[in-house]
Order: sequence, then C-alpha cells, then structure tokens
Amino acid sequence: MNIWQAFIGVIATALTTFADLIGGFGIPYSWGWAIILFTLVIKLLTMPLTLQQLRASKAMQALQPEIQKLQKKHKGDREKMSQAQMELYKEAGVNPLGGCLPMLVQLPIWFALYRALFQLAEKGLLDEGFFWVPSLAGPVNEYAGLSWLWPLPPAVGWVVAIAYLILPVLTIVSQIIVQKMTVTPTPDPQQASMNQMMLLMPFMFGFFALQVPQGLVLYWVTSNIFSLIQQYFITGWGGLRPAPTTAAGAPAAVTSENPPDTKRTKSDGKRKRKR
Repeated sequence: MNIWQAFIGVIATALTTFADLIGGFGIPYSWGWAIILFTLVIKLLTMPLTLQQLRASKAMQALQPEIQKLQKKHKGDREKMSQAQMELYKEAGVNPLGGCLPMLVQLPIWFALYRALFQLAEKGLLDEGFFWVPSLAGPVNEYAGLSWLWPLPPAVGWVVAIAYLILPVLTIVSQIIVQKMTVTPTPDPQQASMNQMMLLMPFMFGFFALQVPQGLVLYWVTSNIFSLIQQYFITGWGGLRPAPTTAAGAPAAVTSENPPDTKRTKSDGKRKRKR
C-alpha cells in the first residue's frame, strides 16, 4: 500500500469512527454528522495557516498606498513596477502567496475524502441520507457526471434532483460570502480586477459539486460556514462593507492602521450647519 492509499484509509477510518461514535448515542444521520465533525477537526488543525493567511491579507492591504505610489512612479513600465513591488514585499516581510496556503493544504484532503467516500459508498455505508439529501453517496454513485441532471427532465426525477441541487447552491452562496468578507475594497484597478476574477471560483466549485458525492459537497458547505464565522470574529465583514470614498468621489483605501475618521466627519458636518 502506498502513502496515498494509506492517507485515504486514514480518512475513511476517521469518518467510520465518528459515525460509529455518533450513532452510538442514538443520533440520526450519523454519517452526515460524521462528515461535519471531520470538517471541523480539519478546520481546527489548519487554523494556524488560516491566521497566517489573514495576517498576509492585512499586510497586503496596509501596503496598498505604497503600491499606488509605485504605480504612479513606474507608469507604463510593467517590468520595473513588478521588481519594485517585489522589493516592497521583501522589505515589509510580506509573502503575496501566503493567502494560498490553507487552500493548498486542503487540496489533498479534498481528493482523499473524495476517494474515501467512494470506498465507503461501495460498502453501502453512505446509502443513508442527511435531512433532505437522499444519499450522501449520490447521485454519482449511480450516474456518471451530470447524466443524473442533464438532459432534462432529470433522470432521477424533479423532486430528487432539487434535493441534490440544494448543497451545490449553498456551496456557491457561502463561498461568495466568504470571498467578499476576505476581500477589502481597493482603489488599485489591477487588484480590483483580480478580486472580480476570484468571484468566478464559487461557480467553478458549484459546477464540480454537481459531479461529486453529496458527502464531499457537505464538507465544502460546512467548511465555508465555519470560515465565514471565523472570518467575522477575526476581521469582521471586510469586503461586505461599502467602500469609503474620497472628496473626489474615488474609493479610498481603508486599512486597520488607517480607519475612517468618523469624529472628524461629524465635526465637519457641525461646522457646515453653523455656517
């Protein structure tokens, strides 16, 4: 047995142990709750990396004013701009790829969980549903790809198809919210463009969610909800707040070191009313 197969076996054993433990207390939907418990354990184990990601994100936001200065200084020269930007990151001790670590670490877990769920489904352990979900192994345990849904009408019937579509839709919605919370509005056109491109990721995950076992999609939804709660308590709503504007009407960069001056705004308003 190679290392990869051993890793899949560890995940399958962990899920089975959690399901047996939960089922031992007489709790229904033991396999669904086992996947949720497994997700929370993974999120707790990767929390140091998540905190590193948030610190890197805050540091990048704090450097936005300096980056804007470099853009003006090296306007039209992308090579010099790139070199100056990397030097700025190096001096500030910021790794622009630091925010990718949690996702890179979770990728092998996703793939291994995918294989583990198929192995458990072959043993008939995931035939039970989870609330509205008909089967945590379905619909791909009986249909290849999107053949259960397309062409219309769905091969599984409309009622079952709608039940299987709920988790993929929740995956898209929850991931959009998490991404908007982690992205702070920026006046940098290049960064703003990248932020817009990142909004395509939830829809890609939603498409994949239609072609994998519902157990894996339940993992994604649970992970997103946990990240949403975690993000709220660490950095607040982030990009869900409207971007502040300058006197000229352009978006202004707001960082933790440069919060909006609400007191000054209120005093300015009082002076205007006195005049």
